[in-house]
Amino acid sequence: MATVIDRGETRRDPRRWWALGALVASMLTLGFDMTILNVALPTMADRLGATTGQQQWTADAYVVVFAALMLPAGLLGDRFGRRRMLITGLGIFLAGSLAGALAGDVNQVIAARTVMGVGAALITPLALSVLPSLFAPDEQGRAIALVSTGSALGLPLGPIIGGWLLDHFWWGSVFLINVPMVAVGIAACALLLPETVDPASPRVDVRSTAFTAAGLGALIYAIIEAPERGWADPLVLGTLTGSAVLLTGLVLRERRMERPLLDMALLARRGFLLNTIAATLVMFVLSGLLFVLPPYLQAVLGNDTLGTGVRLLPLVLGLAVAAKLAPPVTTRFGARATVAAGLVVLAFAGLLGTRTTTGSGYGFTALWLSVAGLGSGFALVPSMTGALATLPRDRAGSGSGLLLTMRQVGSAIGIALLGSLLSGVFRDRLDVTGLPAGAAGTAGDSVVAAHLVAARTGSDRLAASADSAYVHGMGLVLLVCAIAALVSALPAAALLPGGEPSARGASRTGPEMVTPGPDAGQ
Repeated sequence: MATVIDRGETRRDPRRWWALGALVASMLTLGFDMTILNVALPTMADRLGATTGQQQWTADAYVVVFAALMLPAGLLGDRFGRRRMLITGLGIFLAGSLAGALAGDVNQVIAARTVMGVGAALITPLALSVLPSLFAPDEQGRAIALVSTGSALGLPLGPIIGGWLLDHFWWGSVFLINVPMVAVGIAACALLLPETVDPASPRVDVRSTAFTAAGLGALIYAIIEAPERGWADPLVLGTLTGSAVLLTGLVLRERRMERPLLDMALLARRGFLLNTIAATLVMFVLSGLLFVLPPYLQAVLGNDTLGTGVRLLPLVLGLAVAAKLAPPVTTRFGARATVAAGLVVLAFAGLLGTRTTTGSGYGFTALWLSVAGLGSGFALVPSMTGALATLPRDRAGSGSGLLLTMRQVGSAIGIALLGSLLSGVFRDRLDVTGLPAGAAGTAGDSVVAAHLVAARTGSDRLAASADSAYVHGMGLVLLVCAIAALVSALPAAALLPGGEPSARGASRTGPEMVTPGPDAGQ
């Protein structure tokens, strides 16, 4: 298929809707892969003996690599061909999924998730950047909306699909489900998509990419290892220091570059900075909640994996309702009031959740989960739209890339920090009196491991202590989430622009809202 130089020309290819279907399927797969593993984590703790730290790495390996490589991945597509790099990304994701399905221990699973993160980083920006070569301007909005919807639908489907698979098949099936969908995507892209390149695209800055990946990886490693080793441990301190040096070097390097990968100058824009912080905070809270909730629903409340996935739906449904209502509410009351109110509602949900006890039952959990979803949606949608509305058109790609990278970083830190807080509290409060040293150490790895030890030893006291310790740790996590949301609401209420986003920004529901476009990083 001929290569097209990207100057904005489009043609009405009769196969374009079939190609779009393949892209939607690919984005749907990425969407539910963000959440499908959450319900599998307790099962992995059971079958593979994964500690809480290893479960954190299983979730974070994907997110950290995704965040670090998303911007340079878009530039690779611009320079070497978007179809070629999209197929490459799908192939890498397919290989990672196969490796995960066949993994025999948790370290192999972490490695597979890392490979999948590389593939996802290539797929996400390029799936949208190829649309202008398929659709004329009058059709692009509809095409972008369909691809975006595919990604969004994957989030609530992930826990339900994962729960059903784990109820009927072995734990590796949560990876194997990706294989047929991605294989169809590869075939469709190879046969239906035209190749496009942008010769004017800047070169990928390998050093900045390395600084980003290594700096974020070191930071996440230190946060995850600190509860077990201690914050004063030389390895933890050394890793934190190395992370600070690398990330400082990244900022200094990017500020000197004429065409930076991460346009830090955008953070000098008050509206962009505060809205980005609000959106990042929401992702911090949501990612942390989706990490700590499945073990509570599964191990403490005794649900199976499918039941666990279904019981996460109030959070997602609350988000969906708020996302639908947020635009008219923002038009009526302004972005500042909407974002601040959303953060306050999120803080209230966290405080309500701290009242959860081992005897509360699911009804109370569903209540505060719904409130958390509503608050998250009312804060997230207008904050993202408001951040993008502050950007001049020629900085839209780099600005959206920075916004989405910060959101992914917020997700990774949320899993690492809140998961580590929970792990430390659980280990400290678990009563292992009378257990042999080996059994006591195993029980402290996770609430699932504690229940397994309790079943083997016939200790109802250990099971009750594990439930109590986990719920107490989850309460502290929710308190931290509430405080973070409330502290963020204050500057949002005081400093965000008061009016609704400009028409240009408010109507931007295309690539910039979901992923960096082809000009990301320029």
